Amino acid sequence: MKKRILVVSSANMDFIMNVSRIPEPGETVMEEGGYRLVPGGKGANSAIAVERLGGDCVFCAKLGRDPNGEALRALYSAEGINLSALRTTSEAPTGLAAIIVEENGMNRINVFPGANNYLNADDAEEALLCYPDALFMHFEIPDEAVLTASHFAAKKGIPIVIDAGPAKPDFPFNKLPPLEIFSPNETETEVYTGINPNNADNALRAAVALQKIVKSHYYVIKLGDRGALVYDGKYYNIASSYEVKALDTTAAGDSFTAALTLEYLRSGNIMRSCRYANAVGAMVVSRAGASTSIPNEKQLAEFIKANKIEL
Repeated sequence: MKKRILVVSSANMDFIMNVSRIPEPGETVMEEGGYRLVPGGKGANSAIAVERLGGDCVFCAKLGRDPNGEALRALYSAEGINLSALRTTSEAPTGLAAIIVEENGMNRINVFPGANNYLNADDAEEALLCYPDALFMHFEIPDEAVLTASHFAAKKGIPIVIDAGPAKPDFPFNKLPPLEIFSPNETETEVYTGINPNNADNALRAAVALQKIVKSHYYVIKLGDRGALVYDGKYYNIASSYEVKALDTTAAGDSFTAALTLEYLRSGNIMRSCRYANAVGAMVVSRAGASTSIPNEKQLAEFIKANKIEL
């Protein structure tokens, strides 16, 4: 039976601009690269990853009553995502992310939350009636929704996974129940701990510092092309990345943590799950776009075989 993951998080339309470089203040740069509208948002990227990789995803988010919202709802439906917890509001437009992608694949993102700011505690609590095997969240939604969903899940014995982005240093971590997995990326880790995880020693120091901020069974720090560090409060390990040519890093972290959660539910092995998630992340960064870059089960299996990856 498929593992059901409830994603309580954000949904955006991404406005992606491929540029040669970032203009200086007051400068105009004429670009030959293209621009496009692509479905995105950390929650939506993760929900699509769960579904494409063989999970059963229930997506709790809030869209605006506008063309972008209609387009996103149609996309999620076509992906097979359970939309019973997807809500619409007239109080704000659908969230929008403006993404600048440079030639080296690195991106800069400005997010306009819009309708995401109206996802509330009642929405989150009602969504948990779907009997999920895990609750998955980001910080692109109001704190109240994250806390309510977390405590409701904890009471039901449902494991909680938080992909700790975007960085939110003022989040009331002390109000969270114990988590199963807490997973920030390098930038978020430095914001939360003051430690740049730029090498193995610093990454471990940062993981120990995270333990003092939020209670979790596992801390998984995403280290980009260096893989991921896993810490359980006593021991740590590194899951190495797989070498690919980076085209666009958008959605890589969201897809990694979604894949990590799904494989962890299936195997119960955190290191196997990290290696699996690294393979997904490698495929995502080698493709353009957000949701458009996320592989399905068959494509991932072919990648794993072609690169002789041992999970």
